[in-house]
Amino acid sequence: MSEINTGHWADIYAEKVIREKGPKEQYVCASGITPSGTVHIGNFREIISVDLVVRALRDRGKKVRFIYSWDDYDVYRKVPKNMPNQELLATYLRQPITLVPDTTGRAENYARANELEVEKTLPKVGIFPEYIYQAQRYQSGAYANQIRHALAHKAEIKATLDAHRTEPLPEDWMPVSVFCTQCHRDTTTVLSWDGEWGLSYSCESCGNNETVDLRTTPAVKLPWRVDWPMRWVYEGVDFEPAGKDHHSEGGSFDTARETVKIFGGQAPVTFQYDFISIKGRGGKISSSSGEVISLPDVLEIYTPELTRYLFASTRPNAEFAISFDLDVLKIYEDYDKCERIYYGVQEVNEKEKSKQRRIYELSQRDKPEPQMPYQAGIRQLTNLLQTYMGDVERTLRALPDVRAEQVPRLRERIQCAWNWVTNHATADFKFSLRTQAAAKEVVADSFYPALKELHRHVLEDWNQLDERGWQNLIYEVARQHNLDPRHLFQAIYQVLISKDEGPRLGHFFTIIGQADLLKLLEPWS
Repeated sequence: MSEINTGHWADIYAEKVIREKGPKEQYVCASGITPSGTVHIGNFREIISVDLVVRALRDRGKKVRFIYSWDDYDVYRKVPKNMPNQELLATYLRQPITLVPDTTGRAENYARANELEVEKTLPKVGIFPEYIYQAQRYQSGAYANQIRHALAHKAEIKATLDAHRTEPLPEDWMPVSVFCTQCHRDTTTVLSWDGEWGLSYSCESCGNNETVDLRTTPAVKLPWRVDWPMRWVYEGVDFEPAGKDHHSEGGSFDTARETVKIFGGQAPVTFQYDFISIKGRGGKISSSSGEVISLPDVLEIYTPELTRYLFASTRPNAEFAISFDLDVLKIYEDYDKCERIYYGVQEVNEKEKSKQRRIYELSQRDKPEPQMPYQAGIRQLTNLLQTYMGDVERTLRALPDVRAEQVPRLRERIQCAWNWVTNHATADFKFSLRTQAAAKEVVADSFYPALKELHRHVLEDWNQLDERGWQNLIYEVARQHNLDPRHLFQAIYQVLISKDEGPRLGHFFTIIGQADLLKLLEPWS
């Protein structure tokens, strides 16, 4: 463990929580979202931001409860484009999302299907929150007293909300919403409250009129701007960040900061996190439209540690892009440098060492390994994988001096490299080794003597030359045959991969191996 006072933002906010909330037996850190569609990587930024502060608190010996609320008693407002059976789903608009069927067949309802994907994926990146399902809370009557309290303080809540509105709420506004018990829609109007537990409403959709008991009904809930501060008090939340939309002037955090006092509490420590963009892959981030990049999508390209690194190495109030293009190579290189610094393999000044060590610690799923993991660059892996047609195990065997304990994490990286080069790399980065020798006509006659000599060296000198030796030999062969080395390189690439350029040839030869090289050069033997 590095020194605690690293200056990392997670440590700064952990100290702020302790300072502002005072000594406590347990600190509560919270996050949450409405599972109205696929939970995207922008939503994940809040989850991991909380996780990093939770870790910083625990590193200080503090007991922490990390809660994640599924706001699954919210209204189904829009059918995402990526969902099957659109017409059926449209019939459930204005109902709670827990009543909407899952037309993908993954779970018992629409909300649960979106929740399950997150709950299944978060452990892969070392995140283990305690899940709270708000539909269960409301339907069980857990918030009955809080709903009654809001009704009793309607005037104060309304005044707080009006202070941040351009037009005041209607005089008959009520701090509750109702799902009709007959048609389950929120197309209802609250008619009256008896001052105790009885609430009367009418439904515009089906004409139902009734009075419900707040202690037993599953139909009544608080609107978001009242619900959020209520839950801060109910759960004793000490820390919860929010996006720039919630933190905008007059936004829900501003009103919640005041409304929470009506429930007898104080706002948690918070910060604003910025949006995430996607680079090198189409689509905007929008759960409701279904055009999203999810955490599983990112884990196809970045290992769990790299995924955590993207966020641990970036301040939450900074917008950044998650890249699927050639920047992937640099991000892996940056992480590998951070890893070398952590294990003392690469020296930097003390300030930079402290910074990078803390980022590395927070990037791990658990504690850092006792010994440095095996480092294989993505460029190296993509060359091996493309040569071996995606064979992960053969690629593993081609890497020297891999210890058994290094294999699982290395296998993950190899798979990510293959996913990237297959699905996202540009055409000029990709290649495929010929499976049989090309016709002699693929290169001009002037190259035949040079290729014949190269075949002889592969046959006779294979064990005497390393990758640098092969690289130098190709230049020597070009000189002896009065060829421009660039043109000879192009000819060799055409023979091997049907392209004018590719991986560094000396290294590529050692990857291909003697037997396959002889087979591909055989027409010029």
